[in-house]
Amino acid sequence: MVQQRLTQRSEFEWEIAPVGAMRVPAVFFASKALIDAMDAKVFEQACNVATLPGIVQASYAMPDAHWGYGFPIGGVAAFDAEAGGVVSAGGVGFDISCGVRTLHTGLTAAQLERIKIPLADALFEHVPAGVGSTGTLRLNDKAMDAMLGGGAQWAAEQGFGSAADLERIEEHGRMSGAVPGAVSAQAKKRQRDEMGTLGSGNHYLEVQRVVEVFDAAAAAAFGIKVDDVVVSIHCGSRGLGHQIGTEYLKEMVVAAPAYGIHLPDRELASAPIDSPLGQRYLGAMRSAINCALANRQIITHLTREVFARITPQARLDLLYDVSHNTCKVEEHLIDGRPQRLFVHRKGATRAFGPGHRELPETLRAIGQPVLIGGSMGTSSYILVGTKESETRAFSSACHGAGRAMSRHAATRQWHGRNVVDELAARGILIRSPSLRGVAEEAPGAYKDVSAVVDAADAAGLARKVARLVPVVCVKG
Repeated sequence: MVQQRLTQRSEFEWEIAPVGAMRVPAVFFASKALIDAMDAKVFEQACNVATLPGIVQASYAMPDAHWGYGFPIGGVAAFDAEAGGVVSAGGVGFDISCGVRTLHTGLTAAQLERIKIPLADALFEHVPAGVGSTGTLRLNDKAMDAMLGGGAQWAAEQGFGSAADLERIEEHGRMSGAVPGAVSAQAKKRQRDEMGTLGSGNHYLEVQRVVEVFDAAAAAAFGIKVDDVVVSIHCGSRGLGHQIGTEYLKEMVVAAPAYGIHLPDRELASAPIDSPLGQRYLGAMRSAINCALANRQIITHLTREVFARITPQARLDLLYDVSHNTCKVEEHLIDGRPQRLFVHRKGATRAFGPGHRELPETLRAIGQPVLIGGSMGTSSYILVGTKESETRAFSSACHGAGRAMSRHAATRQWHGRNVVDELAARGILIRSPSLRGVAEEAPGAYKDVSAVVDAADAAGLARKVARLVPVVCVKG
């Protein structure tokens, strides 16, 4: 078994040295307990990623890593186009730019307690959630292409936010280099009625209470303190992103041999970055990133409408928005010199440290907020990128707890109604169109998010700032 080659670099860092077709080592950031709990496929997939052409430094896995499609979820890898590097649709994933944004409310826990039942009901009624959910927005061909090119900037221009929001979003709300023409008609058709919807699976809209602060300076810079109430929105590019992933994976599998790419796993389907196929995929993927940014922006607008109706004193300012499941062009120091790399993060969060030029001026001195979503009914965390994190895994950190069992296994162990009732007894209100979906996302189906975050902090990937607990959760 491949994990038998695992050696320990330090308390929270492990390595599988290159062997066979591996071009670089596979490196894992985790505690021993998390390493022991990882399924064998994670180690195999991380080593497979290390065989891809043009990979730089290492194939990395975050503390929440678990078996994914091609790359492990929680996998990070960077590629150099000038060295024949590739872009991998499997290294981005199907839910392109799935991510989290967190909003201040200006409310305290005591104020929330008085309104949480009508608030939960109103959010569930106003924000579409669940499999096949559709919104009130209908995009024609012209509007679809404008959205795919403009992202959250387009959404704000349509009245779903303001310029102030854009300053707190990666890429200032718009991913450059998007090519809507590289997105198929079928992908666009799937998204035409889905803007402003949460979707299903682990996506959610959650009203949370700050219960613990670990870093007072960073918390003050982020404008949060104990007993504050925030809202976190977790969703992505819906049907459009999934269709793009499906189509380009098939095309890359067929094209790989012609490009001289040997795939140890078909799910690692890739194309050279500088190839016509690689460029088309990047244009489509960037369009999907914009779709996800616009989607979260519209859901933010819907959320603001609900709060304005239920509790007008709430302000709903954006703290930050981070994406998972992306490939982005970034400059990183390799052997002491800056290098332009295509960084794949699949189920991983960018974690830029203080002073980074891509951060808004209001956050540049402290570093990037890193938003770590918990599973339904468990804690979420806010972390901050550090200078050290820039040297660890291309400024990357974990993105959540990571599944400990499949959705099918979860439904054998839990019943949705029981999960809802148990969480209600703890003061957590769940609203969902699907009790089966609730069972699939039961808190026990996930790893211990606190253990994952502690490992990320100890490994130097990002520093803990605050812990949040759910009060209301609208679940897809």
